[in-house]
Amino acid sequence: MMKRHELREQIFRLLFRASFHSSEDMEEQKALFAEDIPAEDTGVVIEEEAVKIITERCSRIQEKISEIDRILNENTEGWDTERMGKVELSVLRLAVYEILYDEDIPVSVAINEAVDIAKKYGQESSGAFVNAILGKVAKADESKS
Repeated sequence: MMKRHELREQIFRLLFRASFHSSEDMEEQKALFAEDIPAEDTGVVIEEEAVKIITERCSRIQEKISEIDRILNENTEGWDTERMGKVELSVLRLAVYEILYDEDIPVSVAINEAVDIAKKYGQESSGAFVNAILGKVAKADESKS
C-alpha cells in the first residue's frame, strides 16, 4: 500500500487535473488518472485500493470546494482563488480540507506536506505562499475551537 505522503501527492495531482475540467468530465478524468498513475520502481501498477482512496478523497474535497475557497479567500490579502496558480490552489484546497475536515491528520502535518508539494510542483515562492495562507487558516480554525 502507498504511504500517506504518496497518497497525498496523488490526490493533489488529481485535484490539479480537476482544475482544468468541468465537474461533468470528472468521472472520465478519474478513470484516466487511475490509468496514468506511475508504476513504482518495481514496475508494479499501484493497487486498486490506493486508486480508490485517492479518487474518493478527491471527491470529498470537491464536494467542499465552495466552502474551502471561501475560507481561502477570507485568509488572503490581495489574492483570491481566481488569481492563484492552479498548483497552489490545488495544494491549498487539499490542505484546508485536511485541516478542517480530517481529524486523523495533525494540522502541522497537513501544512508541512502541502508546503513540500508546493515546492515540488510550483514556482520558487510557492512553498512560502502556501505556508503563509495555511498558517492563517489554521490560526483562524484554532480560535473557533
